[in-house]
Amino acid sequence: MPSKAAGQPRTKPAEKRRHDLMKSAERLFLKKGIDQTTIEEITHAAGVSKGSFYLHFSSKADVLEALRARFVQEILDGILEEVGKKGEHDWHGKLTAWAKTCAAGYLGAARLHHLVFASAPPPTREGLTRNALIDSLTEVLAGGNRHKAWFLDEPSFTAVFLFNALHGVVNQEGIAGNDGDRRKLLRNIEEHFQGVVLQPRSHGL
Repeated sequence: MPSKAAGQPRTKPAEKRRHDLMKSAERLFLKKGIDQTTIEEITHAAGVSKGSFYLHFSSKADVLEALRARFVQEILDGILEEVGKKGEHDWHGKLTAWAKTCAAGYLGAARLHHLVFASAPPPTREGLTRNALIDSLTEVLAGGNRHKAWFLDEPSFTAVFLFNALHGVVNQEGIAGNDGDRRKLLRNIEEHFQGVVLQPRSHGL
């Protein structure tokens, strides 16, 4: 009787090795801290050789950058999915979906967010004014402008303003310690997003 391993590749595909290395690094970084985690521990936990590590990453800092990029991409994917569920002309619904999904994404992975961003050098000015999440919010705001759902002089400026406000609120310590706090926070974010967009001139925008 053939064994279960028959016909299966003896080595992991490159994409799988990279995934396993990142998952192992994430677990170890969260448990022990970045400085206290060694590359040998990461490769051992991932079940790959140390040489394989250097085929994908040059250092722990490189792994951290990959975790950072994946964190942002996963939030963006969630946003695009939820925004896409709204009707073609439901721009208020799209804006609310953007705000809630982005905030929930940060809140649902608060420890990982703190790890991959707070442990890095302070954010650059460009990182706080131009990134994939701000770009996606700008698209929603500009789309609402085109369809006269609201009237913003500078959708890109408003996107930077709203993103940084949201980012600051969800990163307050203990802001969403239980489900009730989290629901209240998400409602407040939704109301403030709508309030800024619907009354831009009263907010100096």
